[in-house]
Amino acid sequence: EVQLVESGGGLVQAGGSLRLSCEASGFTFDDYAIAWFRQAPGKEREGVACICKSDGTRYYFESVKGRFTISSDHAKNMVYLQMNNLEPEDTAVYYCAADPSELGCYKDDYMPSYDYDYWGRGTQVSVSA
Repeated sequence: EVQLVESGGGLVQAGGSLRLSCEASGFTFDDYAIAWFRQAPGKEREGVACICKSDGTRYYFESVKGRFTISSDHAKNMVYLQMNNLEPEDTAVYYCAADPSELGCYKDDYMPSYDYDYWGRGTQVSVSA
């Protein structure tokens, strides 16, 4: 059974940091690009960052560049999202997702959700002003 399980969300003050984790199982981790998405109340789901399967290149959306860092540990089938200098606008449910084609992870500011086959249930991040 394919599973992506997010953890690490919580409530933090503006300017604070959180580290999200995504544990993958049930598929060959090395064969997928992995991404983080988020969805705020009343808004559409949007991409945050992704990491390529082929060479580990990382791509980010402009809104989080310089503040968020995506990383992976293939030995543990884990992907992380280090979020620093958090802003109230970062409040959302954060999801990790897996893309077998890598078509959804090859440049900044481009991460179409339809390219991602597997999704976790999400973890809530709330940032207070």
